[in-house]
Amino acid sequence: MDTALLVSGLIFSAIGIGYFVYGRRQDNMAARWSGLALVLYPYLMTDVYTMVAVGISLMLLPRFVDL
Repeated sequence: MDTALLVSGLIFSAIGIGYFVYGRRQDNMAARWSGLALVLYPYLMTDVYTMVAVGISLMLLPRFVDL
């Protein structure tokens, strides 16, 4: 179970770095803050299923929110 938690945290953090860089270059605040949240939230998660659910919702957030 720890391996799945580490791998999913690594995947979502890598996606978060991409969102953050995209948000900086395109001046998109929703993508920038979502990327920062994707990088930082795996430190707070203890369950793989909640990590995946929160990660997917953070990835979809810039699609529906325009800041």
